[in-house]
Amino acid sequence: MLDFAIQNTAQRVRALEPNIALDELILDVAFVINCHIALRLVSAFDAYVSVELHPAFAHSAETTFRYAQRYYAVCPERFIVKIPLTPEGYCGVAKAREDGIPINFTLGFSARQNYLAALLSRPNYVNIFLGRLNAVVADNRLGDGKNVGERVTLASQNALIALRTADTTVPTHQIAASMRNAEQMVSLAGVDVYTVPPKAVAEFYQQEHAPGSITSRLGEDYAVQLNADADRAYIETLWTVDNNFKRFAKALAARDGTNLTGDDLREADRDFGTHLFTAFTAEEQTEIRTKGKIPDVARWKSATSLDNLMTESALQSFVVDQSALDSRIRDLITRG
Repeated sequence: MLDFAIQNTAQRVRALEPNIALDELILDVAFVINCHIALRLVSAFDAYVSVELHPAFAHSAETTFRYAQRYYAVCPERFIVKIPLTPEGYCGVAKAREDGIPINFTLGFSARQNYLAALLSRPNYVNIFLGRLNAVVADNRLGDGKNVGERVTLASQNALIALRTADTTVPTHQIAASMRNAEQMVSLAGVDVYTVPPKAVAEFYQQEHAPGSITSRLGEDYAVQLNADADRAYIETLWTVDNNFKRFAKALAARDGTNLTGDDLREADRDFGTHLFTAFTAEEQTEIRTKGKIPDVARWKSATSLDNLMTESALQSFVVDQSALDSRIRDLITRG
């Protein structure tokens, strides 16, 4: 069924644009297939659906904006465009929100990333992939990994509440993403939105919680146990939005995100010493991609912040998944 849709889409695009380059054709087909799947979900569940941009657009604000417009035009009532958190992503999201396009700003791993997003770009949703944060600390033997993601999620949520209270035009809500179990559903009660796998939901219902036992945990300050040789300050950056970072974010927001470029954000990052936008070479991206979703912290600690490293690892993991689909599309349309 999907193979037929791929071939049929390619034929239709070629009929309209006979001279389209193969790589451009693959991107267009991938876009149509994403829309096809998302529309089926809308129909089946009467739901809002996040539609994800191709990772090839992650470092182009203009292309990010253009494809956000295309997705929104397909189903403005139910599509929420999912855009990766990169310097160009911040700028592309600002433009999309100016056009009223709903945005899920994804691949967030720190309170400060989301603070900047809410102030500069004003997306509808931001994320903390909390399960991966617990895993990166445990897998790198920096600590037991418990409560890292939970603490970061609550810090990000509370930062957003403060921004929304100070400025009622800030629309940004927090998603607790990448949950692993029912315990996290309870420990993060009060967060705006959950994304939870069915296994954790089933586990939650099996525990038969009394309604009164589920109360807001936004005031909790969960302890994070780190090993004696772990660089605590390096990890604490994940849940800290210090005054210097707030000045950095406010300075950028004052310049209007719709008129900024990714390089403008990188320059401000250097000027304020916030170390949020370290650029990786193509060779470094390949190395990170090979390692997977959980990076080798010791390898990159001196080069970049942990939140930036986690975002790049997540983006490169997405590249792997998308490349598999792109290869399938290429094979089908060249064979046909």
